[in-house]
Amino acid sequence: MALSLDTVGPDSKIAAIGRSEPSMPPENRLEMPTQSLRRWSASQERKPIVDRSRWSTILARLFVFGCALLLTGYGTYEMYQVVSVSRTTVLQWVLVALFTVNFSWIAVAFTSAVLGFFALLAQPRTPPAPSSLSCRTAIVMPVYNEQTSRTFAALEAIYESVQATGLGSHFDYFILSDTTDPDAWVAEERAFLALRERLGPEARFYYRHREKNYHRKAGNIADFVMRWGGHYEHMLVLDADSLMTGDCVVRLAAAMEADPDAGIIQSLPLIINRNTLFARLQQFAARVTGPVIAMGLSVWMGRDGNYWGHNAIIRTKAFADQAGLPDLKGKPPLGGHILSHDFVEAALMRRAGWDVYMLPNLGGSYEESPPSLIDLSARDRRWCQGNLQHMRVIGAKGLKLPTRQHFATGIMSYLASPFWLFQLIVGIALVLQTTYIRPEYFARDFRLYPIWPRFDPERALALFALTMGILLAPKIFGTILVLLRGKERRASGGAIRLVVSSLMEITLSALLAPILMLIQSGSVFQILLGRDTGWQPQRRDDGSIPFKDIVRRHRWHTVLGALAGLSAFMIATSLFLWMSPTILGLLLAIPLSWLSGQLGAGLALKRMGLLMTPEEHQPPAIATRANELQRRNATFGFDDDDGLLALYSDPNLRERHAEMLSPSSRRKRGQIETDHALAEAKLADAETIDEALSWLKPKERMVILKDSALLTMLVELKGGPTGVKAAE
Repeated sequence: MALSLDTVGPDSKIAAIGRSEPSMPPENRLEMPTQSLRRWSASQERKPIVDRSRWSTILARLFVFGCALLLTGYGTYEMYQVVSVSRTTVLQWVLVALFTVNFSWIAVAFTSAVLGFFALLAQPRTPPAPSSLSCRTAIVMPVYNEQTSRTFAALEAIYESVQATGLGSHFDYFILSDTTDPDAWVAEERAFLALRERLGPEARFYYRHREKNYHRKAGNIADFVMRWGGHYEHMLVLDADSLMTGDCVVRLAAAMEADPDAGIIQSLPLIINRNTLFARLQQFAARVTGPVIAMGLSVWMGRDGNYWGHNAIIRTKAFADQAGLPDLKGKPPLGGHILSHDFVEAALMRRAGWDVYMLPNLGGSYEESPPSLIDLSARDRRWCQGNLQHMRVIGAKGLKLPTRQHFATGIMSYLASPFWLFQLIVGIALVLQTTYIRPEYFARDFRLYPIWPRFDPERALALFALTMGILLAPKIFGTILVLLRGKERRASGGAIRLVVSSLMEITLSALLAPILMLIQSGSVFQILLGRDTGWQPQRRDDGSIPFKDIVRRHRWHTVLGALAGLSAFMIATSLFLWMSPTILGLLLAIPLSWLSGQLGAGLALKRMGLLMTPEEHQPPAIATRANELQRRNATFGFDDDDGLLALYSDPNLRERHAEMLSPSSRRKRGQIETDHALAEAKLADAETIDEALSWLKPKERMVILKDSALLTMLVELKGGPTGVKAAE
């Protein structure tokens, strides 16, 4: 019988039940060959088992892309009319070209949102929950230097929710660690052992730490698939901030079982648990606008869909056969291993004939979001590099046309910022040219009229209104849908608060847009110039960023805003008014960024009932339970303790740590590893544990954690004033 979930403390010794169970099941390997982007034959594509009509998908695509093309054509014509009052100059043609690119991007988003809006109006129904399952599914959570109080609480809450469905025997749970912080590694092991002690072996929780985080998250998942994937027909991939109800989990498993052609089925995760102003803006936008966008994508993508890397179920054998990622030739940032692996994995699965699609109406899938603008920009920098890498994948042989469109969308989502920036610069140059450069009355080619750029102000105003309408339409559609649904409307604070919240989100998003434009443009330029972003762990708490860091990050945005405002005002009042939203956003970059990460600002709006979502008004039971478990886990202190000191103090923990170590690769004779040599020398020189802990650097601590001989040297040290003598 399992022990009580809430009565077992962290200081209790590892029970016999924990010592008798290995940290991972026996290996059941699958081959995962590296796929080629240059070679592919149509004969390699599997034939579908179920013959399905694709006419609805074809018609949806004709609507989305056909209407977007018509809109773009109309917008381009109107822009040409705006600038062609007189003879059109080279700069004006450049402006028309940039406008066409930017307008086509938002036109597709608009027509897709129209499709999603009307699809949601039809109130599509979710099938009943399954009463039985026949296959086994691994629920895997990759972690990288995360707080164990948070991640283990989420996984435990998911386990409890799945058990409540009565189908829990079909699921096993894996924590797949790529952690490089020594204290976080030991905290993970302690949290895992404590979790097992509470729940007992029948819960089937497993933990594995990789010696090297080769290929990062994609390599982490691939390692699991190749070594243990043979045990499971499916795997459900989570992120460290994921949360999914048992109902959602079993429905995904049932959907995969019912569809022999499905390779990946993606759920739509909603953002929850956010409290800072910026995070609550994202949470509100994702809840109101997200379903409209997701439903539109789902309808026109059909079974040529995409994968977002988490909260999705995958057919394990198919993934092993087809999703082995190749390295791109050359060095990072555009070469090396693929950062945004999920798009490419979906593309390779689809190329091989497996269906990839989304279930946007499936509730119970959640995630969290960055707490501030700076946190978002740090994550966005990595995503930017990953999407720009797709420029080298989009032409891979055998990919489906919709797959190439997914890559193009991801690439354009970042190139749009520099394109927008260039459009602003060209617009300023044209106004400057019109204002200060004298017309050329007597050109060398004997023109009858002077060359003097002119604009049609009425058409320009109408085109601006059209552009803004297309940009804001998805947000308006989402607001209308929530207003029409009484339960959601009341849970969002009522009609008035909902409308005020939508206007607030639109206004703040408009002010933040020019800041994000410059941040993303800078990321694009840096990546194209060869600067690699690396892979830093995400900050997931609601803590604010020091003000000096905010000033350092945004000082040049503010300076640029001041220079742009002054220049525009000196050139023409009309230019200043036209650029005022951009100028204002940049001038306010520092206070806006500071305010975005403030917990008090977000909670104040929450008390006023603004930016409220139904999930915030009545939190999902699984979120409430996960928060309770997180508070309990925090009292254990695993995340705050010194990892080496914890191992030094607890012989049972040392024993289990040694059992869980991955086989180390042998050092070649004559090759001295600097960190290993330094760690060994410092341990040999130290007399007490406190001396050793004060001397050892993080990389040296990691070496000790991986080497049983060095751990023995650590244990033999004397206890110090703050340390305790290791048990004999």
